[in-house]
Amino acid sequence: MHRVLQIALSAVLAGALLGLPSAAEADTALPVPATGTITLTGHGYGHGHGMSQYGAQGAARQGRTWSEIVAHYYPGTQRGKIARNVRVLISADTSDDVVVSPQTGLTVINTATGTATTLPANGADRWRLAVAASGSRTVVHFRKGGAWSYWSSFVGDGAFRDGGGPMTLWIGSTARHYRGNLVAASPSAGSRSRDTVNELGIEPYLRGVVAREMPSSWAPAALAAQAVAARSYAAYELQHPRASHYQLCDTTSCQVFGGVDAETAATDQAIRSTGGVILTYGGGPAFTQFASSSGGFTSAGSVPYLVSKADPWDDWTGNPVHDWTKEIDIRVLERAFPAVGDLKSIQVTARYGPSTAEWGGRVSKVRLTGVKNGVKTTFDTYGDTVRSKLGLRSTFFTFSKATPTPTPTPTPTPTP
Repeated sequence: MHRVLQIALSAVLAGALLGLPSAAEADTALPVPATGTITLTGHGYGHGHGMSQYGAQGAARQGRTWSEIVAHYYPGTQRGKIARNVRVLISADTSDDVVVSPQTGLTVINTATGTATTLPANGADRWRLAVAASGSRTVVHFRKGGAWSYWSSFVGDGAFRDGGGPMTLWIGSTARHYRGNLVAASPSAGSRSRDTVNELGIEPYLRGVVAREMPSSWAPAALAAQAVAARSYAAYELQHPRASHYQLCDTTSCQVFGGVDAETAATDQAIRSTGGVILTYGGGPAFTQFASSSGGFTSAGSVPYLVSKADPWDDWTGNPVHDWTKEIDIRVLERAFPAVGDLKSIQVTARYGPSTAEWGGRVSKVRLTGVKNGVKTTFDTYGDTVRSKLGLRSTFFTFSKATPTPTPTPTPTPTP
């Protein structure tokens, strides 16, 4: 999360607040017309930490192995192994119930005691875990002929365990398929709400991740590198869980997980080819962040092995986001930063990354100047904030030009 600094009428005060560099380090301020557009030119897609997914494919196309790919993007890491279960929040299921289709061997589990009971083949077309009004009990229902009936209840959270094949989870009228257990998990003790959490082994989990994070048609070495990065990331999150009742989410806030519906033969083979390998650092799993495209330079992260370095593999003809441009209407900018008023100029005041990167690297700070209610304004903010508010692909960009709205050509008056 990034903070936007409050407007400062004094440029000196604003510079002190943000620790702005000297003028020699800043880009030239771009004058802004009253109306028109600003064109941004940029590189890459995402935060740029760790592996570029397009870069991994570019490397694989050159004959690089998955080992070479992960060594490039995570320098200084070692190899390890892991065989653990993970707990993944199924974010699309926002109800408090877990509803599944019947299957042979379907079991309900009291997670507090470990007691498991195989559900009967009683003609039901759905089974449901619901929370009792007290919040402390799980109630098991079955549906037959369109009506729900009580089957049992117990103190504590409940889970369905598959009978040897994937379970069908119903989210409204949409069916999704998952391996392992589907848990109606309490976010906290005594809570009257429940989250749907999929508990399964890390290898089956990866089968639902890799094909969602990378096209399964890509080269085997790229898919295998993605498998190692995703497995390592999951192992790291096991030690740094997102919540008390799950370790990972199933969205881009963690890594995308689609369950059985996402699995493909190509990605399954890539996962198997890596033999359960994870990357480690200092004796623990490495924080193997990855993003779509580095734009030619990776970005330093919060750990020693996420470094800023040249990434030539990212630049190949199949990467549509290595280079990009975007035109922004000046009125959109003014609405995004209303404290500025009428925008008069915009300037990148600080960057980070190697000096060899184009423009000196990614944008860390931006200054907007304007006039509001007749008073000159100066507004300093962060590159990440600009990216978020303007919908940019990355912070690796420059304000390349401003184009005023053309003056309409007067229509000639016919001569009588």
